[in-house]
Amino acid sequence: MAELQMLSQDAPVSLPGEYLLEVKNLKKYFPIHGGVLRRHVGDVKAVDDVSFTLKKGETLGIVGESGCGKSTTGRMIMRVLDSTSGSIMFNGKDITKIRGNHLRTLRQQFQMVFQDPYSSLNPRMNVGTLIAEPLVVNHKGSRAEIRDEVARLLEVVGLSPDARLRFPHEFSGGQRQRIAIARALALRPSLIVADEAVSALDVSIQAQVLNLLADLRKEFGLSYVFISHNLAVVKHISDRVGVMYLGRMAEIADKKSLYANPLHPYTQALLSAAPEPKRHQSRERIVLTGDVPSPAKPPSGCAFHTRCPKVMDVCRVERPELIAYNDQHQVACHLYS
Repeated sequence: MAELQMLSQDAPVSLPGEYLLEVKNLKKYFPIHGGVLRRHVGDVKAVDDVSFTLKKGETLGIVGESGCGKSTTGRMIMRVLDSTSGSIMFNGKDITKIRGNHLRTLRQQFQMVFQDPYSSLNPRMNVGTLIAEPLVVNHKGSRAEIRDEVARLLEVVGLSPDARLRFPHEFSGGQRQRIAIARALALRPSLIVADEAVSALDVSIQAQVLNLLADLRKEFGLSYVFISHNLAVVKHISDRVGVMYLGRMAEIADKKSLYANPLHPYTQALLSAAPEPKRHQSRERIVLTGDVPSPAKPPSGCAFHTRCPKVMDVCRVERPELIAYNDQHQVACHLYS
């Protein structure tokens, strides 16, 4: 991961006290139907009471194992999925209650970059048409103005304006992701949800795309919710990091605090498994026993107690709340309550 060292380590450009996004007690349950009559027999609790905030100009990384609910959380923020309960406050408005044309107008302010740029781009459209589509649908200028804007966006993401005449299959994976980013920028959003946006790319290409995202944050005043399973990538691009486990937020902290002093046993285990580039930075390996429980039948009490090396009796019966350990650090663990 040496290439990732190219990323800027500048301080976040967030404005104190001004939240772009406030997620409160967010839940997403998928119903399970069984029997001849297909009755409701249970729920898959993909996201189970998640809360966090995002300041303007800030990048929040969300990490966790596959199936922990981080991508589902991102899709609910984008309103691709409706939440079961909870609220998503975007610029002070609860977007979970907005429907129809009002939602369509609001959606111009937040966009998503997906994991696989090839499947997220229509192979029958050339690049110019793909990037122009959001502008055309929302009536953002004349044909000439839109053409000029497409050329400018291609230059912003490091591609030649002539690329507008080519099709997605003619580009490499990194170039396709740049096209997807240009398309996401077309409507001048204030928030971008990046769901595993670099996981399908080679390491050297990952660094280029991450540097691009960092530069665009400064140029366009963007805020990011950056979803990934790669701890090294999240460390370099994020200002704060949230760790999810089985649909719940286990820990949230600024990146320096979280990587230097992880509090939750699950976070400690995650970081101990990540390879360190320098030998003197290596951590003692924490091996978790057992499998991740099913979100259809989550354990009582703390969701992590079935695998936790520091489990106590209270963990089996009482669910820990996400509490403030200090001004920069929140944790959901009975060890600190």
